Amino acid sequence: MSRQEILEKLRSLMARTGPGKTDWAKVSEADAIAALGIDSLAMLDFLYDIQQEFGIELDPRDLVSVTTVGQMVSFIGERKGA
Repeated sequence: MSRQEILEKLRSLMARTGPGKTDWAKVSEADAIAALGIDSLAMLDFLYDIQQEFGIELDPRDLVSVTTVGQMVSFIGERKGA
């Protein structure tokens, strides 16, 4: 799975769990996750959706250093063996 494919899936997942005011199609790898308006409850939903969509297990403690969308793409890619 390519970085672009992972990014597209993440955009789709964020659109389902994040606030409606964000244009998710324009979210780039450089964007900070915290700046996207996803609160802590929505983040838990988002992490669950990631696990389901990509078939990976996530421990939220492993994500402490993940602050940008690009870092999340890399994190998922590593677990998927991309």
